[in-house]
Amino acid sequence: MNITRRRAMAWITAALLGAALTPVAQAAGWQKVNAGGPVVGLDGRSHTASCSALPGTDPGFNFWARKGKSRNLVVYFEGGGACWDSLTCTFPDAGLPPEVPQFYTPAIPPGYSPADLDGLFNLRRSDNPVRDWDMVYVPYCTGDIHLGSAQQTYQNAGHPVLPLPGQFDIRHRGYDNWMVVLDWIQRNVDAPQRILVAGSSAGGYGASVHFPWLRKLYPQAKVNVLADASQGITTPAFDQSTPGRGSWNVQLPPWATDANIEPITIPGPEVLRRGALAHPEVRVAQFTTNFDLVQIQFYGVMKAYYPPGGSCANEALDWNRQMLGAMKNDRSDLPNYRHYLAAGTYHTVLTGPEFFGERTAGLAFNDWLAAMVGDSDWQRALRWRNLSCLGCLIQLPCRAG
Repeated sequence: MNITRRRAMAWITAALLGAALTPVAQAAGWQKVNAGGPVVGLDGRSHTASCSALPGTDPGFNFWARKGKSRNLVVYFEGGGACWDSLTCTFPDAGLPPEVPQFYTPAIPPGYSPADLDGLFNLRRSDNPVRDWDMVYVPYCTGDIHLGSAQQTYQNAGHPVLPLPGQFDIRHRGYDNWMVVLDWIQRNVDAPQRILVAGSSAGGYGASVHFPWLRKLYPQAKVNVLADASQGITTPAFDQSTPGRGSWNVQLPPWATDANIEPITIPGPEVLRRGALAHPEVRVAQFTTNFDLVQIQFYGVMKAYYPPGGSCANEALDWNRQMLGAMKNDRSDLPNYRHYLAAGTYHTVLTGPEFFGERTAGLAFNDWLAAMVGDSDWQRALRWRNLSCLGCLIQLPCRAG
């Protein structure tokens, strides 16, 4: 299984940096900020940023920022798979042939910049609704969908190429990284009028869980949340196990998701739903294709190694049926929720040409997003609506795998 390769990184000039954070090289207005020593996060606890520290990789963490022309802010969480046990953590994204499993990005590749991305980060196009906004790009290198605060020891499951030791540690520090980035935002970003918190794939769960921290930091701002290709379906065994979701020591904002996190499936539709219920004034949205192959592949791994899954033996149909059920439930119960369900099997829309090229039910995705983040009530009523490809909301009958 190949999990799509990371796309690159992002953001703003910083005259006032925290003592632990140092700005480095700039590219096309983007500035890379290196995280150094610990900071006291908005949660009142000490946090030190780190990538996974998989043997042979650089554990250093940095993020990107860019100053725009408006008093609005984009915070984007990058995707890059996930790992939670000896099998998945033994097989990182290493640019190997398709027959070699690759589950997660273990480090931040050198030389990448958000300036190289399309879609949300294509600042040359006038039809990009956030091209003038301040931007913060949160890279992903911890295997925990941006939510963990733990270090785990795993056994080498037998990688055919990488010279890993018999056992190795992985730092699942996505939440700690977020607290470091949030501390920087607090120090350097004047109160924005509007905020878009977005993320793709694993980053969509980061956006779904962490947006309440930005709501708390900037209570006067109009906040929008978009989870891109983050409609994960899990099995109970994965969600209740260590190894499994328990490997990450998931950290959730208790006022938004309830201090008892056990009933919440992670990754899963309940994460965004809880945040939307706690913040009815925040606009929340999801994008996915109806048969996203990457999401289906991850669900297939969970069904195979943490059974049982859903009742349908065909994993693609099983994922689709459960995804649609959650989507329909949210659209009926949450007045502040919308979805954009496109036809196809591709994974993520925010950082590629599909951002401008996707048209579902006659409405381009970038125009739909513009209506979501805009101030015009009439435009939002006309354009920011639940969209789905023709026939895509119909639950297909289960067939054999």
